[in-house]
Amino acid sequence: MSGASGARSALGFLTVVGGARAPSPCALPWFPVVGAGLGATLGLVWVAAAHLWPAPVAAAVVIAVDLALTGLLHVDGLADSGDGLLPHLDRLRRLAVMREPDVGAFGTAVVVTVLVLRFAALGASAASAPLLAGLWCLSRSVMALAIATLRYARPEGLASGFARSGGVLAGGTGLVAAAGLAAWWRPGPGLAAVGGGLLGAGAVLLLAERRLGGYTGDVLGAAGMVAETLGLLVAAARW
Repeated sequence: MSGASGARSALGFLTVVGGARAPSPCALPWFPVVGAGLGATLGLVWVAAAHLWPAPVAAAVVIAVDLALTGLLHVDGLADSGDGLLPHLDRLRRLAVMREPDVGAFGTAVVVTVLVLRFAALGASAASAPLLAGLWCLSRSVMALAIATLRYARPEGLASGFARSGGVLAGGTGLVAAAGLAAWWRPGPGLAAVGGGLLGAGAVLLLAERRLGGYTGDVLGAAGMVAETLGLLVAAARW
């Protein structure tokens, strides 16, 4: 019963499917599964769109569907993280800025840059469901590992509802699955894409650790978005 409840909680928290759900202690092990499923769905949309439209249009469709399915949750986290982590502020002011509903110059610049890079990388690559399944699985696996191993930067908050237990196993298994899915696309480039995405997410989490003293829900979203985007960029390279 807890497994089904955890799956519904993870799906409802990470996507708009099934209605909004608060963080649940049993949701964390399902993060990589939801990520892989979301990526596979987007990959199928990509393949279908590539048969109907030129590559740039297909890329835009994939990005739009991703934003719709996630309810812009991770884009919001990316914007808030840009405003909180990049300016010269003290720790408490950074956390306060990240709670504010408006978006500043840093957040706007980061979101625009990431979306443009995603659009360019998708438009320059051949449509592939396994590639997106692997990279989206990677991003949610990193979230699970961060929750299980890093400190929460606030005394309370949305992401504090997740239990740390099970996150390391789920995240580690998810990374292996992500590598396998990406390698199914193309062994060498696929593994390189996963490695690039992992480095990008790690950089975001390290910056948050130094400037906030840990992670927040916004930081998790930013780390996931950066992981996916750098993975796509590496995959789009001239191999």
